Amino acid sequence: MSASGPSLSVIIVAYRSRAELPACLGSLPATLLGRPVEVCVVNNSPGDGVAEWVARDFPQVRLVEPGTNLGFGRANNLGYRATTGECVLFLNPDTISNTAALEHCVQRALAEPALGLISPQLVLADGTMDLACRRSIPTLWDGFCRASGLAAAFPRTAFFSGYNLTHRPVDGTYEVGAINGAFMLGRRDVFEKVGQFDEQFFMYGDDLDLCIRVARAGYQIVYDGRQRITHLKGLSVAKDLDRMSAAIFDANRDVYLKHFGTSALARAKWRAMFGLWKRVARLRAKWRGHRAVRPV
Repeated sequence: MSASGPSLSVIIVAYRSRAELPACLGSLPATLLGRPVEVCVVNNSPGDGVAEWVARDFPQVRLVEPGTNLGFGRANNLGYRATTGECVLFLNPDTISNTAALEHCVQRALAEPALGLISPQLVLADGTMDLACRRSIPTLWDGFCRASGLAAAFPRTAFFSGYNLTHRPVDGTYEVGAINGAFMLGRRDVFEKVGQFDEQFFMYGDDLDLCIRVARAGYQIVYDGRQRITHLKGLSVAKDLDRMSAAIFDANRDVYLKHFGTSALARAKWRAMFGLWKRVARLRAKWRGHRAVRPV
């Protein structure tokens, strides 16, 4: 990679994201570490006016319009092939970045050959942490704790909080099992070796799958809570949280079947367990809803 080429390529998959894109694109620096930053928007919702707006207000941004909704992974891969940066950042349109965090993550990626993927702390609009930015690859026990509410009830206890790692320091940096597809940064040579997103996953599960493959190739998945960016979570997806939650369970089930369902018994186990976790989570959601509307 030429030292004069882009230090970073930022790939943003937009879907009905006209409201979020101005803040997202406006928060990205033009240069980083003395080299240009390359930004590519792949618009999964053609005809929504994004193409004309980007051309007018952000002419330096490369816009790719596939003409249809390709899904998250396939669209990111299309953007990846259209860029050349030494480091690559897959970024959600409902994020607001800052130069210090981007520079820190790029510097670590370039300086640490063992580092495969890195994420800073993602902070929601209300100031709380987006727990998905640092996760483990959950065990059966972790899945039960998350679905049943034990993880939420005992967030500081490692025995119950193994999935979202809420017992670990928020402002620390350490190796984790997975980070969030809203912000995934790594060197291009890592993606060339491991591959990009598996296009069989239309939405959800693809970030977990990529983290598993990167770790299995011998690289570290790193969370660095010393740096923060804002994640206005949920603005790019439907507001039907129950359906979205079910889709996430199903996608993660398919990731487990791909990586851990090597036998008929294992496949049956993971199908049964993800089905159980989804039902328990739905019952908890309904119970919370009933409590919310009870007369006082």
